Amino acid sequence: MENIQIATSTSGGSLSERAGIPRQLTWGYLGILIFMMGDGMEQGWLSPYLIEHGMSIQQSATLFTVYGITIAVSSWFSGVLSEGFGVKRTMLAGLALYLLGTVGFIGYGIDGLHYSIMLPTYALRGFGYPLFAYSFLVWITYVSPQRKLGRAVGWFWFVFTGGLNVLGAYYSSWAIHHLGYINTLWSAVGWVLIGAFFALVMNKDTRPREKAVPGAKMKELVKGLTIIKEEPKVMLGGLVRIINTTAQFAFPVFLPTYMASHGISTTEWLEIWGTIFTSNILFNLIFGFVGDQMGWRNTVMWFGGIGCGISTLLFYYAPQLMGNNFWMILLPGVLWGALLAGYVPLSALVPSLVKKDKGAAMAVLNLGAGLPVFVGPAIVGLFIGIIGNAGVIWILAILYFISALLTKFITLPNNAKTIQ
Repeated sequence: MENIQIATSTSGGSLSERAGIPRQLTWGYLGILIFMMGDGMEQGWLSPYLIEHGMSIQQSATLFTVYGITIAVSSWFSGVLSEGFGVKRTMLAGLALYLLGTVGFIGYGIDGLHYSIMLPTYALRGFGYPLFAYSFLVWITYVSPQRKLGRAVGWFWFVFTGGLNVLGAYYSSWAIHHLGYINTLWSAVGWVLIGAFFALVMNKDTRPREKAVPGAKMKELVKGLTIIKEEPKVMLGGLVRIINTTAQFAFPVFLPTYMASHGISTTEWLEIWGTIFTSNILFNLIFGFVGDQMGWRNTVMWFGGIGCGISTLLFYYAPQLMGNNFWMILLPGVLWGALLAGYVPLSALVPSLVKKDKGAAMAVLNLGAGLPVFVGPAIVGLFIGIIGNAGVIWILAILYFISALLTKFITLPNNAKTIQ
């Protein structure tokens, strides 16, 4: 793999290393934060914007579903391409695809609401961030010593979510009032380029590349499929990862409209959404440490699965019980965001199921991270017209409880029981 080698554990080290961040990847973490801020700034308001301008909720759900399909495909390829072609090359490809899709979507699609243009260009844009961000996550799993891996991936999800759901949401709540909706989308390009500069230019690595082996690249692509047969627990981890953030991508499709019917404005919703993920990024770090101490599997099962199932229901029913009380709606939302971070140790657990081919295992996990962008809106589009908002919420809550059950069977090899 290009520019990657297994790290050896050392005592002492820099402040970032003591916190769990690999020293040589520090600039990369900053780059991911800024890149994801640019990528995610429309997430909290694009669906209601399109509906207000004449599109149906089913059309909006379809747009996000198609976008999610390309994200899912790209998420899987991020793992295997990182192994076969190198992390930085894969990240650069993600940047290029993001820029091409964004220019087409904003310049030719959304401005005149040309749905036939919006679908393919938004889908093309979806190839971008998984290749960029999840390839970097593969890098982390190779560089970090296992005893610090929970913290290292916790920091990754801290910057990933902090950019995508927190900084992006707060920036949007300011920018749409000062720049307008379309110019806010254009400004995302600048932030993405800044993030790419830190991750690809400032994040230097002088290690020599591994010597190319004939057929190795194709072998890595195939390995991303065969790893499931060789280690079925990797597939269970992928299923749990899908459930992890399905609600995160389902909520923005219908909850803004649901909240508006209970007196919560779009601006208030963006503030709620941003605060939820402020809580989430803080607990991404906390559960990274908790997982290293309490056990990765136990953390995912109890805090992630059971906790998210309960808090999902509390978040939905809060407006019905408390009216348009902003703070009483925010509170269960913040609880859900915090417990969502209970899944963070999954990114340490799954690659630890195999001694080698960690990139292939991460490809499955990355696919699980990408599929919710498709699965979440698809659940809304398929069921909201039949069983309504409440029915969709119960589907999401039950999925969380199922994930807790599945996690019970993701056990590590006997030689790694101490971190299970």
